[in-house]
Amino acid sequence: MKIKDVLHTLECFAPLPLQESYDNAGLQIGLTEAEVSGVLLCLDITEACVEEAIGRHCNLIVSHHPLLFRPLKQITERDPIQRIVMKAIKNDVAVISMHTNLDNAIGGVNYKIAEKLGLQSVELLTEKCIPHISNNGETTGDTLVGGAGIIADLPQPMAARDFMQHLKTSLQVPVVQSNALLTRSIRRVAVCGGSGAFLLRDAVTAGADAFITGEMHYHDYFFHDQSIQICVIGHYESEQFTYEVFEEILRKHHPDIDCFIAHSQQNPILYL
Repeated sequence: MKIKDVLHTLECFAPLPLQESYDNAGLQIGLTEAEVSGVLLCLDITEACVEEAIGRHCNLIVSHHPLLFRPLKQITERDPIQRIVMKAIKNDVAVISMHTNLDNAIGGVNYKIAEKLGLQSVELLTEKCIPHISNNGETTGDTLVGGAGIIADLPQPMAARDFMQHLKTSLQVPVVQSNALLTRSIRRVAVCGGSGAFLLRDAVTAGADAFITGEMHYHDYFFHDQSIQICVIGHYESEQFTYEVFEEILRKHHPDIDCFIAHSQQNPILYL
């Protein structure tokens, strides 16, 4: 199995045209004709992560957050990103990142959160279409393949305080930042992993009782008391199950490949 085969599988699940305009998903480092010796799955790529890949004899790292997000003007030992690039190249470790294209993919990050919470009847909160290209290279119209955020239902309505505890238990989060607790029950829930404040208005319009995301700005909490329950669980916490999505994709399509979840990944934010 070659790296290009894994890349193709991941991009079929989360097509690159689904990524946001500011993003840089896809192949980051490496030669795609190389045979896959093993795959290390992670959220963020650190120097420790590359060391772990080398130690596990993995020549491919698949991450959620892109290693190369901004252009590099030089490759030296002056900062961690440059050192990671150098170490990966020296050790023939390829890097693939699936970021906002995985966020927006059907069955992606938000669907995994919904699964953890036991949500039902999952639908896209917003829709995103990409051009459909025929075999001869012609555009034959747009195809709906994903969108930002999802909205779904709890099996049974829950009181706001009980819902907060459900979040903490199901998603393994130590704390939830929220606005004033709703006095009505929560049934309809919108979800956007990562930085999802841009979807708050869409969640309200769609009739969601609660909106779960990873991070929001201070002023986003204002003016929504009793209209929607804002639940901010942390950026890392909202995307910590991304590697499970990767693992399920690869085990389904490439069962003979050795996949490892990185032990070296950790939340850079501590709650003291």
